[in-house]
Amino acid sequence: MSDPLADLARLEGVPSALAAARDAVDAVLRDRGRRRFSPEVQTRVRVAGARASAELSGDPDRWLVGSLRLSAELPQLASLVRVAPAQVLARSHTLLARGVASDDQLGRTSLPEAGEGRLGGLLQLLVGSTAAPSLLLAAVAHAEVASVRPFGDASGLVARAVERLVLVQAGIDPQAVVAVETGHLASGAAYRARLADYQSGTAAGVGAWIRHCADAVTYGAEQLALEG
Repeated sequence: MSDPLADLARLEGVPSALAAARDAVDAVLRDRGRRRFSPEVQTRVRVAGARASAELSGDPDRWLVGSLRLSAELPQLASLVRVAPAQVLARSHTLLARGVASDDQLGRTSLPEAGEGRLGGLLQLLVGSTAAPSLLLAAVAHAEVASVRPFGDASGLVARAVERLVLVQAGIDPQAVVAVETGHLASGAAYRARLADYQSGTAAGVGAWIRHCADAVTYGAEQLALEG
């Protein structure tokens, strides 16, 4: 059986970047014995991630409420993201866009045939098995949703949520306390530049995006460590 992500895991600089990100998360969640964070810390981190994702949308006033709603359901949605990803995407959009989009648009995609095919390919990746690290799958899922834009203006927020969901489901961040979105926001213009690199389809561009996502995970872990 083919494993389309396996080659990506060997791109230049990717193995070390992914290993550094995993080490940063483990240092906070495990090596320091912090197996459980208080509800207060969990709430603060999820709010920070929701705010960062709304800021990255370019229209935070429009999307903050929905982003907060989605953030509150991360643990529940994570349990389904590798089993029923289409439903998770639809639910994510519904949470985000309620009050912004009309009710008949909530959870519904509108794509040309090529876009539907590409989205279907991502859904197959999510339900399939791979030898590649889950950090890499999370980065690819983020980029694919952001690139295909199945939910129009809300797609970037859904994409960032999917990245988080894969990390939670994989057990890398079981408490959903590593706000990767804050790392993307802190990178400034690099976030969109690296996403454009991915969209170029070159090995160098895809590798640059994956390394960027690994750095964002590392940043989120470092911010969590400051919670004390």
